[in-house]
Amino acid sequence: MRYATNYDIGDRKRERGINEDSLSLTVFEQGHREGYRGQTRPDHDDAGEKSATGETGAPDDEHGTDDSFDFTTTDEPVEEKIFDAAAEEDAAATDDDTDAADADRPANRSAAVFVLADGAGGHDAGDVASYIATTVIAEHLSPVAVNTVRSHPEDFDIDISPAVLPDTLGPEDIQTGLQNAIVDAHREILRYASEAGTQAYTTVVAGVYADGYLHVGWVGDSRAYLVNDAQEEIVRLTKDHAVVKEMEENGEIDAVEAHVHPNGNEITRALGGPSHEDPERAMVEVDTRSVRLFAEDTVLVTSDGLIDAQTDAPELYNEYIASDRSPEVADRITESVVTDAEIRDVLLDADSMVDATREYVSLANERGGKDNISVLLFDDTTLPPAPSGGVPVRAADPDIDIAERETFILSDE
Repeated sequence: MRYATNYDIGDRKRERGINEDSLSLTVFEQGHREGYRGQTRPDHDDAGEKSATGETGAPDDEHGTDDSFDFTTTDEPVEEKIFDAAAEEDAAATDDDTDAADADRPANRSAAVFVLADGAGGHDAGDVASYIATTVIAEHLSPVAVNTVRSHPEDFDIDISPAVLPDTLGPEDIQTGLQNAIVDAHREILRYASEAGTQAYTTVVAGVYADGYLHVGWVGDSRAYLVNDAQEEIVRLTKDHAVVKEMEENGEIDAVEAHVHPNGNEITRALGGPSHEDPERAMVEVDTRSVRLFAEDTVLVTSDGLIDAQTDAPELYNEYIASDRSPEVADRITESVVTDAEIRDVLLDADSMVDATREYVSLANERGGKDNISVLLFDDTTLPPAPSGGVPVRAADPDIDIAERETFILSDE
């Protein structure tokens, strides 16, 4: 599994503001017997040893030597630290004999839990709310990811009686785990608000990756995407809980207006609340879903600081309406905001995940740097490739008539 993260306070908040985003990633990587498929095998002995992080590094690569984890920092303020894995750049083995031997070796298995939370800036303690969300949810979900991996010893040709294995968790079980973890974080935030006599809100998008599937749950407008390199496409895995999204779905505004609408900062769901809410009984509605991942997929998770970076949005909106929604103004708006197509192209054109995360931060700041931005990328090239006929529809809100969808039969072969 390869991953990279980056975050920034945003240009508009750099002089007077704080970063209210919070991001956590927990990776469980297991190798056994002879094989560690998808990674370069160094010729000398000690370079192939695994660090405590679970990543195997290629020697003398851009991140460091041997298998050290390089948490690289720039000369910029602390908010602009760049975190990346030393093994972010894989290379396939080129020796034919090694390839033949690898074909008979079990693959390594990766599992991960991610949580990204964006604290509401208009309230007293958005930074605290996002911190609580990422830590509480990660604590709840990490055992779920490990359980999912542990319940499949056959992946390493290990014969263990089911009587001594944990129960196998299906998608519904993991989605329930996501819901419970997010609700518990909601209550912990309310508990903090009650004790502090304040109010605290945050969005959240969280996921469990294990056994070739991504299970995601969310509240608010932080997003998860899939970018498929083979298909050169991007799809949203989440659907914003936001006023503008509802207006667009109801036909009240078009897609161009949605990019720059004055109500673009209003969400319809969040974790937390005011101090008078009862933290013991509080509930929040959590949306969840599960999708199959393939070797060509990259998961992209981001706060709305990337999507809503444009500081001139109100003026652009007024100009668009005054022009009677002219195509010329629409094109100018599309060029000035960050679109899903542009997010896709940044990743497809980047030389590495690390470069892509840096470019996302630069892009958001170039378009205005309206808010904090956090971004996470990860993939798993040990997964099977996508079916030759294409991938199934995985978008949360697909732009395709259901009658036109093709039927895909997916197997584990």
